[in-house]
Amino acid sequence: MKKIAGRHSRHVPIGKAPRPGHKRLVQEPRMSSEKSKILVVGATGHLGRHVVAASARLGHPTFALVRDTAPPNPAKAALLQSFRDGGVTLLKGDLADYGSLVSAAKHADVVISTVGVRQIADQTRLIDAIKEAGNIKRFVPSEFGLDADRTAAVEPIRSLIIDSKAAVRRAVEASGVPYTYAWTGYFFSYGLPGIGQVLAQSPPADNNAVVVLGDGDSKVSYVDEGDIGTYTVLAACDPRAENKTLYIKPPANTLSHNELLDLWEKKTGKKFERVHLDEDAVLKQIREDPVPFKSILLSIGHAVYIKREHEFEIDKSAGVDASELYPDVKYTTVDDYLNRLL
Repeated sequence: MKKIAGRHSRHVPIGKAPRPGHKRLVQEPRMSSEKSKILVVGATGHLGRHVVAASARLGHPTFALVRDTAPPNPAKAALLQSFRDGGVTLLKGDLADYGSLVSAAKHADVVISTVGVRQIADQTRLIDAIKEAGNIKRFVPSEFGLDADRTAAVEPIRSLIIDSKAAVRRAVEASGVPYTYAWTGYFFSYGLPGIGQVLAQSPPADNNAVVVLGDGDSKVSYVDEGDIGTYTVLAACDPRAENKTLYIKPPANTLSHNELLDLWEKKTGKKFERVHLDEDAVLKQIREDPVPFKSILLSIGHAVYIKREHEFEIDKSAGVDASELYPDVKYTTVDDYLNRLL
């Protein structure tokens, strides 16, 4: 696998804001000398904090919409303080408060939403607020996963997430607000801790078999959350990505489950038995698993590993490749991440 330099000197760790003078190793596309003002909705979530950090690091006046600017939870309070330390402006509001959305949108040129599953459908309220504000040049709705217009994902993921995302897309397009959709493969923190196993959150023990969905040969894309933040912010201000889908598929991070396991075995010097589940077995487990969260993960895994939904050519009329637009981004590779697990 091609080794690409890591981005540890470039990215701000989770919860840590960039300091003044922090060296930037990413060159943005040549546009206006004035930086776009960026509002992040869902700023304290798993992905949102990375988008906030990337926006601030890249020199954008950055605003974070938060429900409580002085939360009692110590970890969240520390995260918000790190935002402030990095020059991020906190705006109080949420998707249930329409007035707060309009007010927040008026501060920005670009709105990036990273809200979680339960709030996907509520983004139609955000779209209405953006249209009322009248000053937003780009909206990035919360996508960051399977392509809502292309996937054949089965239940429960379809009605829980996919249909809602598709409805939001139609609302964005009907509004006339310029948009960018962001497609990603598996987030590192979801796809790699179990070395590609959908329901595992740690590497296999010495005496454990590895569960592989399908034949293990379908190509799968993995991407670091910090890199998602960087690519998303760059594209949100880039005319080349307007009204298109940004595909975040770092080339060194696209490999099959079998190749991922081969890499792990090489690093550890161990061999693991591979137990393959065919499509019928996976669908049966999705239907019968009493834990809804597991069924959700399995339905995503079914789409990716068995239906091969990460294997596609980008339609250049409707999409752009993040790696081609921003070749100078020193993204984190799968190889880098696996080294952390040793």
